[in-house]
Amino acid sequence: MAKNQDMEMEAETELENEADVRVYELGFHLDPELPTEGVKKAYQAVRELITSKGTLIAEGEPQMIQLAYTISRQETAGRRDFSSAYFCWIAYETTALPHGEIITAMNADKNMVRFIDLVTTKDAARHAVELHEFSLKTPETPTEESEVAADVELDAALQNVAV
Repeated sequence: MAKNQDMEMEAETELENEADVRVYELGFHLDPELPTEGVKKAYQAVRELITSKGTLIAEGEPQMIQLAYTISRQETAGRRDFSSAYFCWIAYETTALPHGEIITAMNADKNMVRFIDLVTTKDAARHAVELHEFSLKTPETPTEESEVAADVELDAALQNVAV
């Protein structure tokens, strides 16, 4: 009898947890060989899926990046290696069942090189957007190469000055 009560309580807890709304952040890499329009379509398809299953909180549109390491994927034609990809991310709010449907769709998407889906908070997602916007406004730190070029330009300008 006690065992049945425990199982019933467990089932009720699972149902309550399925109704809990959580915030997730989906980060994903899209195939770098997709044409620009293909990247936009693939990103929009993921975005539309998420908005149909939950509420969009923040997003980072596709940007081509060099990967820190090569990602290999087995395909029907053989192994394929990726050293770059289009990186995108979307923060969204939903319950457990729609979240599972989103993950299933990501696993089935052939344009997806790799993805990660994490539990986060609204504040953390909005903070990520603020940091990205700040980094776009911040000038790049000069590299040694650009400093040498600036020195050469300065030397040339100084030689042209009448002494």
